[in-house]
Amino acid sequence: MTRRTDAHPELARPDVRAPFFSTWKVGTPERQRQTVDAIARTWENRPWPADGLLGYHVYTGHDGSTLLHHSQWADEQAYEDFFRTHRQERVDEIDTAVPGIERLWLGRYRHYRSLVRDHGPAPVPGCVVIVDVEFEGPDPDRQRAWVDAVLEALQSDPEPRPGGVSAHFHLSTDGTRVLNYAEWESARAHIDALAAPGDGIGSGSELWKRVQNWPGLTGGGVSRYDHALGLVPR
Repeated sequence: MTRRTDAHPELARPDVRAPFFSTWKVGTPERQRQTVDAIARTWENRPWPADGLLGYHVYTGHDGSTLLHHSQWADEQAYEDFFRTHRQERVDEIDTAVPGIERLWLGRYRHYRSLVRDHGPAPVPGCVVIVDVEFEGPDPDRQRAWVDAVLEALQSDPEPRPGGVSAHFHLSTDGTRVLNYAEWESARAHIDALAAPGDGIGSGSELWKRVQNWPGLTGGGVSRYDHALGLVPR
């Protein structure tokens, strides 16, 4: 069976070998709420669809228009089996409840490295920040090297920004993107970190400048979300 949970997902759990992320555009805060409710009804009224699906989480974007989806799969074959046998009936029911949803993208990733605040117990995240970085072409070595450089900059930053809880870096399987799922104490803490001197959350150190001017880096974006729905097997 399917069980709802308020707990945030564990991003670094070793049995999740195929984490997926996707976004939907629904248009308004009211439609965000309606879509989350429709997803919950659709899933809770059905058996859990696959042993290989370990968790499914939905987040409302602070832009008032988008939803982020994070599904945790044991492997990609488990997702392919779900896609073939269970996905469409769920999509149809949700689209009937909330017509006009735009499904923007689906990204397949692998977890690479995480950094978790090590002083005191970790608070429940008040905000999830997704940092999406794109490179000019596929290069798995470059993906890993860039993440390694970011973690070096974070760990050696002389003026770390307060309010960060964790950062979980994922590499796209096509070799072109990095997604950082970052947990913050609050949206205000993240906004204040961006507003502080420096470019982004970095302090302007040489290590941060190297990260921001990495060869082949072509773009990216930063979006804030609230955890709205967690679904797990009972």
